[in-house]
Formats: sequence, structure tokens, C-alpha cells
Amino acid sequence: MFIYADNAATTKMSAAAIAAMRPYIEDCWYNPSSLYSAGQRAKEAVETARAEVARCIGAEPREIIFTSGGSESDNQALLTAAEIGRKAGKRHIVSDAIEHHAVLHTLAKLEKDGFEVTYLPVGTDGVVRAAAVEAAIREDTCLVTVMYANNEIGTVQPIGEIGEICRRRGVLFHTDAVQAVGHVPVDVCADKVDMLSASAHKFRGPKGVGFLYVRRGVKPATLIEGGAQESGRRAGTENVAGIAATAAALKEAAANMAANAAKLTALRDRLIAGLAEIPHSALNGDAKRRLPSNVSFCFEGIEGESLLLMLDDMGICASSGSACTSGSLDPSHVLLAIGRVHDVAHGSLRLTLGEDATEEEVDYMISAVKEVVERLRGFSPVWRDLVSGKSEFIL
Repeated sequence: MFIYADNAATTKMSAAAIAAMRPYIEDCWYNPSSLYSAGQRAKEAVETARAEVARCIGAEPREIIFTSGGSESDNQALLTAAEIGRKAGKRHIVSDAIEHHAVLHTLAKLEKDGFEVTYLPVGTDGVVRAAAVEAAIREDTCLVTVMYANNEIGTVQPIGEIGEICRRRGVLFHTDAVQAVGHVPVDVCADKVDMLSASAHKFRGPKGVGFLYVRRGVKPATLIEGGAQESGRRAGTENVAGIAATAAALKEAAANMAANAAKLTALRDRLIAGLAEIPHSALNGDAKRRLPSNVSFCFEGIEGESLLLMLDDMGICASSGSACTSGSLDPSHVLLAIGRVHDVAHGSLRLTLGEDATEEEVDYMISAVKEVVERLRGFSPVWRDLVSGKSEFIL
């Protein structure tokens, strides 16, 4: 059996997305900035896609900027707020300890440029408290950036509450919604979001395409200089085929969201219950306030890398956390932030289900993980010390 259970890293393109790409690869492959009619047909495709994407998140078409993906969108959003803040004499930013590195590394860059960043802690459940956000806002705060849903442990944040606070306090609010868009309902107006980042390959669209929502009235900073594409907000010839596919994938995801969420939540909870039967294991993040597809566990006395390799031999594609940091030997900053100690954090496993997942696959994964954990513990000196009482169990 082959099971792909790493959908938080990337998803398989949908048939609808592939079909939407084809005309703009084979037939209408022209430059959308060209004035002749063929080029204008390509431009029309971009604008049609812009309107569809906007509709899916409750925005206006002119508020959507197409980008190369979530990381670029995050960078543009944060640098936009920093530029606005700098002009107003405000150099303080509020964020949290479990953001994606696209946000954290950009914040670190801004700190070197004279900005001060308050990184809010999260509870053991992996949730940012809205009250903590409000308490952290100061007179010189120019931005609050809190991710919609965490890419490693799947926790969904109280975005609406935070947005309400930021709007009332007159502070720009950005959310990295890369893991949320297409999977949970997102409404930028209801949530009072000023900027939102998304990436197509997380909701069965193509890689290398994403978008940034920027609320009307907020002037985005320009990251890429050149032509006047995207109304002068992002230079470079638009990826017409990729943009068309993005809209098709998001439209399909939005139409099927309720049914997919119900199905995946049931499978997720079945998988959580099965893995919880493994002694000295623990679910990472809140059991209910999480994405429908995300299951993240720590197992004491093993190394996550060995677990992944042995699961791969059994036909299961899994992860120990974010795909963007999979080459690192350091424990996940997210797991450390929710209180996992280094030794336990090293034994992590993330399984993220796709909409085609089945009960049979979930049961196979439960059986496989139980078998592999038992085998790894069988020759682990750390586990022997724990069992003998030489060391104390943590989980």
C-alpha cells in the first residue's frame, strides 16, 4: 500500500486545476501585457481568476495580488506594514513564537533594521490568546501578524477576535493563511484582516503561484521592481496558466469544503485515537481546534528521522514537521514553543490527510506507526534507560 500523508507540505493538483491550465499552455500562451487581442485574452483570464479568488475569501478583485507563493506574500505583507510604520514613526510589531519561517526570518530582518518585535508565547495547546495580543499592542505598534493555522501542529488561531482588536486599536493585521485557505472558511471582511497570504499548492493548485490580499486603502510595498504588472504592485509577466489553475483549485476547494472537512475530521479523530494508544505518546496541539486534516504526535524514546524512513519503507509518506525545515537536525521551534523538551520534540511525526483518504489507509497508518515505534524503542538506549528507571518518563 502507498499512502501520501504529507498534504501540509504540498498537495496533488486537482483535475480541475490541470484542465484550467491547459488552454493557457497550449493555445492562449500570450503575454497578458500585450495590446493585441490574443494578449488581451490572456489578460482576461488573469482578471477572471482574480475575481474568483477574491470571491472565495470575501475580498474585492482589486485587493488580490498574484505572487510566486506564500513566502513571497508573507514578505510583501510584512515589509508593507514596516514601510507604513516607518513613515508614521511606529517600529513595533506583535507576532508569536510558532509562525512559519517566512514570517520569522522577515521579522528578524526587520529587527536588524531597527524594529522591535514582541513574540507572544502560546499555550501547550498551541493557541495564541487574543487577550495577549491586545495587551502587547502599544502606541508605536504598526503590525500584528498571526498565522491562521499552524503548518506543523494544525492549530487554528482566533483570527476574528484578533482582527477585531487590531481594527479597534488602529493596527494593521496580517495573517499567514497558507494552511487555512481552501480548508477552513476564510472571510477577510468578517475577520477584519488587512493582509492575507496564500499558496496554491496547499489547496491542490500548482506550485510557484500564490496570492496576497491587501485591503483597499493599504498601499503595498513593491518587492520586485520592473514592469507595471499587477497594477504596479508586483513586476514580472504573470503566470497565466498557474493563475487560472489557482482559481480553479480554490473554487473547487470552496465548493467541497464542508463535505471534505466533515470527512477528514472523522478520519483525523480516528487516527488520533489510534496513535494515542501508543504508550508515552502525546498529541501536539489542541485536539479539536485544529485543521481537519492534521495529526501531529510526539513519541518518547525515538528519533523522528528514523521513524520517517521506516514508514517510507512501509509505503507511507509522512513528515516530522514543516517541509521547509526538513533538512534541519534542530527540534521544531513550534514543538519547543508548546513546551516539548528537546528529546521529546525529536520524536515527532506529522500526518496530514488528503480528501481522498480512507478508513483503510488510516487503520494501516495506525498499525504501521505502532509497529515502527515498538521496533525503534527495542534498540534505543534512551528507551532502555526510561524503562529501567534510570531516566524519568516525560510523556
